[in-house]
Amino acid sequence: MSQPTPLQHPRVGCGAVIQRADGAVLLVKRGRPPEQGHWGLPGGKVDWMEKVEDTVVREVREETGLHVAVVRLLCVVDHFEPELGQHWVAPVYLARTLDDAQATLLEPDTILALDWFPPGALPAPLTRSATEGLARLSTPR
Repeated sequence: MSQPTPLQHPRVGCGAVIQRADGAVLLVKRGRPPEQGHWGLPGGKVDWMEKVEDTVVREVREETGLHVAVVRLLCVVDHFEPELGQHWVAPVYLARTLDDAQATLLEPDTILALDWFPPGALPAPLTRSATEGLARLSTPR
């Protein structure tokens, strides 16, 4: 395995699977690379000295206006984008909403759309994290 150059390092970005009582999950359409144009999970980059679970709560609120609590870790996704020179490690959490707020698109410069989708009618293409997180949602721990 080759050693990274000083500018190469893994980055951490997290996501949340948020599921309504009717089973629908909230997905956002990415407006930036990596996976631009794919439907994925609300979430984002972990800030320096920030707990990953705190990042999930913060990023979901910033992107959608929803207040959530983390329920449990679903999986950790390794995502490699050699053509972009990126290596992402992405914990994916199950989260639940804490109030009756409606999801609202609050970051139109980075997210093109958001919507709730029933498990049997998911949009395509899905991001790698969304694909793996949703697969784990239906798999017992």
